[in-house]
Amino acid sequence: MSDANAGDSTADASVDSGVAPADDLLESAPETAYLWGHVAGGGRVEREQFTLSTSDETCANRLAAIAGGGEIERRETEREYAHNTAVTRVKDEYRVTVDGDVVRSASAAFGLPVDDDAGGYRFDVFDARRKQLLRGLLESCGTVCFKSSSGTVGISFVHDDRALLETVDRLLDACPVDAPTGEIGETSSGGYWFGIDDDAAAGFGEWVYEGSDETNLFAPTRRRKLVRSLEEAENA
Repeated sequence: MSDANAGDSTADASVDSGVAPADDLLESAPETAYLWGHVAGGGRVEREQFTLSTSDETCANRLAAIAGGGEIERRETEREYAHNTAVTRVKDEYRVTVDGDVVRSASAAFGLPVDDDAGGYRFDVFDARRKQLLRGLLESCGTVCFKSSSGTVGISFVHDDRALLETVDRLLDACPVDAPTGEIGETSSGGYWFGIDDDAAAGFGEWVYEGSDETNLFAPTRRRKLVRSLEEAENA
């Protein structure tokens, strides 16, 4: 990914995001599971700071609110498609930066990679919040599309860290809806990916966003993309 217009403006972190700050970022709760899913799937953790990226401004405001505040910066970025590096797209990206001692504590508690050190991804504390954790992971390192060739919804996960995808695969295996997956493969950009079986993707998508209206723990643009894909599959 290359910055086409890095740091061109700052988003308003003071808007009403519809969510409240977490009582404790190290405790299991729907909002903390969602936040750390985003950090793991689309963030970078340093010793006392994490930065996560999202293409959804509302989602950026919600994640900053959960973390108790943070700097939100809008950037225009050019991103390569994971499966075809010859194709790029330019889009707005919102980067949320959070500082504090809690970042160091969370990195140790959840096994998140710090700087260039490998992570172990220990998410057992979120076993009762697996839906929100997977929603954060789907929105940060997942893709959703309608497959016109088969008339089905496609859901896959893409990341540079194979260990994270192995963790996501185990979370999917343990979720209460059937979500069988294919083997983890390499992308042309040097990362890794795997997909949920087409006949199970729609059911997983419906489940992972079930109840999200009650908590506002979702990125509106990402949920709309899923809803449109589900409708196209129903009408195919």
